[in-house]
Amino acid sequence: MAYTARMNWPLFLTVFSTVFLAELGDKTQLSTMLFAAKGENPKLVVFTAAALALVATSALGVLAGEVVGRYVDPRWLSRVAGAGFIAVGVWTLAKA
Repeated sequence: MAYTARMNWPLFLTVFSTVFLAELGDKTQLSTMLFAAKGENPKLVVFTAAALALVATSALGVLAGEVVGRYVDPRWLSRVAGAGFIAVGVWTLAKA
């Protein structure tokens, strides 16, 4: 894993916006809203738990990406990921 002292803002903004848009309205956000909607649940606890869970899953994704990236060409990873997203989209539309 390469470390640079300077922030790569284009990369940061691309990753942030991609993940942010992907998470909007998904089941994770909906389940967090359900926990927050219960009046007796402290909102800070719900937020902290949800945020830490997302950080943990993102860390796993980064670690897995680093390992897989050593053995698989990133272009093939992009193709497989794209095909997977298309397959899920087609499956979702077919079920509707």
